[in-house]
Amino acid sequence: MKKFCFLLLVILAFSCGEKVVEEPNNLIEKEKMIAIYYDLAIYNSIRSTNPASLKENNIDEIMPYLFKKHSIDSMQYVSSDKYYASIPLEYQLMYEEVESRLLAASEVYDEARKKRADSIKAANEKRSDSIQKLRSANVPERK
Repeated sequence: MKKFCFLLLVILAFSCGEKVVEEPNNLIEKEKMIAIYYDLAIYNSIRSTNPASLKENNIDEIMPYLFKKHSIDSMQYVSSDKYYASIPLEYQLMYEEVESRLLAASEVYDEARKKRADSIKAANEKRSDSIQKLRSANVPERK
């Protein structure tokens, strides 16, 4: 029984090391794929929130634009994506990197928005104070 369990474990260990999808000849390197996934996430969010901005920048379709931007073709993208997807842990790490980049960018934009809102608030308060000073200067004293 022990020999059977040992043999079963050895077989499982070797079968797990087997590649499901062979590495394509024109594999897109990992960092470039992460950049493509990041861009894809950004453009998809723009498309869902402000599609007019894509049209203003002459981006009719996202994928052809990304292929041109990253100097790849659709078959290279599909085969590389399929290859990375066949390695679940690697694929998850790639998407976690995309997520962390998106969060970092979001924090930068949130901080810029906060600064803008604070400066608008300060300008409005200054304006309000100036108006009150003018009113108080023009109001005759009551006796």
